[in-house]
Amino acid sequence: MVNKKVELDQAAKQFLEGLEFINQHPMFAPLAYHAQFVRKEGNLCPEQGWSVVTVNGQIHVHPKKRAESQEWVYILAHCLLHLGFGHFQEKERPDLWNAACDVFVAKFLGDMKLGKPPKDMDAGIDISVKTEDDLYRGFLERGLSGGFYGLGTAGHGCTDMLLKPPKSNYWDRKVNWQECFGKGLAMAVSSAVKVSAGYEAYLGAEKEALTLAQKAKNWFINSYPLIGALAADFKIIEDPILCQRLSISVAAVDAEMKEIYMNPAAGLDEQENRFVMAHEILHVGLRHHARAEGRDPYLWNVACDYVINHWLLEMGLGAFPRVGGLLDPELKGLSAEAIYDRIVTDMRLYRKLATFRGVGLGDIMEPRTPDWWNRKDGISLDEFYRSALSQGLVYHEEQNRGLLPAGLVEEIKALAQPPIPWDVELAKWFDHYFSPIEKIRTYARVSRRQSSTPDIPRPRWIPNAGDEEGRTFGVVLDTSGSMDSKLLAKALGAIASYSISRDVPRVRVLFCDAAVYDQGYMAPEDIVDRVAVKGRGGTIIQPAVDLLESAEDFPTKGPLLIITDGYCDRLTIRREHAFILPKGQYLPFVPRGKVFRI
Repeated sequence: MVNKKVELDQAAKQFLEGLEFINQHPMFAPLAYHAQFVRKEGNLCPEQGWSVVTVNGQIHVHPKKRAESQEWVYILAHCLLHLGFGHFQEKERPDLWNAACDVFVAKFLGDMKLGKPPKDMDAGIDISVKTEDDLYRGFLERGLSGGFYGLGTAGHGCTDMLLKPPKSNYWDRKVNWQECFGKGLAMAVSSAVKVSAGYEAYLGAEKEALTLAQKAKNWFINSYPLIGALAADFKIIEDPILCQRLSISVAAVDAEMKEIYMNPAAGLDEQENRFVMAHEILHVGLRHHARAEGRDPYLWNVACDYVINHWLLEMGLGAFPRVGGLLDPELKGLSAEAIYDRIVTDMRLYRKLATFRGVGLGDIMEPRTPDWWNRKDGISLDEFYRSALSQGLVYHEEQNRGLLPAGLVEEIKALAQPPIPWDVELAKWFDHYFSPIEKIRTYARVSRRQSSTPDIPRPRWIPNAGDEEGRTFGVVLDTSGSMDSKLLAKALGAIASYSISRDVPRVRVLFCDAAVYDQGYMAPEDIVDRVAVKGRGGTIIQPAVDLLESAEDFPTKGPLLIITDGYCDRLTIRREHAFILPKGQYLPFVPRGKVFRI
């Protein structure tokens, strides 16, 4: 006897859970509010059925049937949809009309994937269903096939829509059920938008109060289009234990995983959360993780922090955190690259500064896979970051959401442009050091005489004497075993062509692996020809640099071009220089010079 009571209580619990889900679902809540659910002995539900619905909005549920809560969701939604779709109509064949309506509702719920149909109602509708009237006419012409039996909630041989309830029924309400269903559809669309934006939890999930960080994220999505698109795509992680394990004191961002870590132990209020979250999002949107270009990662992070924090204060976005942050009025208006060049002069001081992650740690998280940025997924993610920030700038300006710092606008617009090819940047490097040689007219060697006037000598244009002196540069080729031969070929071809076009008569060439092989001065035309590359051992470039800097026959202001794959020790270079590297390869030291990536 006790076991039976427990089973009945469990059955009632499952029914009430399903009913609660329906009452909370935005599409069905207006219908359920006006309907009446009857689950007691002697109601109108047939013995073999699950439920029936009356024209006046009563849903009679079998009092003894046991089902899972999701099955009750399906059954109750089926009955409510009969009301919402206006299925209570007088027809010549009520049984076929009810069957057509059951098929239509079953197809609708199947497409929604709402609830779980009981086994005796799970027929699976794989046909194209247009309207109930089309189905009804088809059933009148061809009859009701076996696959369409048993889709109603009243059981086999019974209709689940009662057009004429018993006269003794006291429930008599006049409700515009179609209008209620229309309101439900509008509420469902609005709820779907809020769920996808993270503003509210999806139905059935545990509902918790929004944290201050989540409120800050929702504010960006709803009110600040410049950052809203990027904020919507990032997951906020607020786990104090995980933050402690990762040494995150306030916040950090992972561009690869699209995650922002916010340590709740920092005690930020809502305005401070906005400031810190915008700070982390701008790190990613402005590609600070990819723009390091071989610089020291932490010092580059510090330089970017100074720039972002000044911009956020100018924008009035949130409040500067009380727990700290990097801010220096003397660095206001400078770019991250310019600030970096300043702070590397005193590394010992700046390594003691704290980013939002902590002392000596950058709040731009290191990638979990070293080559993720070079893979296709990294490139596509980079395109998304740049396009989201560029589109956000357009929306921000169109909607007049507030003034933005000129430096921030310039950086966003610059990132929207395609990157300059490496050979174009190399050509600009040549232009900087080797301006065109001024030519003069001279009669010392006359030009070809014209046949019409052979007695008139004409001067020719020649380079001014002495301008070619010192017009050279040094090339250090990394010929170690790890060096790619294709990289050498591309770099040497570009160097030779640019040297010829800019009247560079000779180039000092050195091969270098574990030892230095001085090739002396070579004409650019000879570089294009076959060159017997010596080396293919280890990588030690410093001796080659020292040789050029101490050579008496090399100009004191002659620049250097170093072609390497990046696997070399720290270099000390006291003259202007540049590196040619493979794409994605970074130097393990601060180059302090121009870097071209093939």
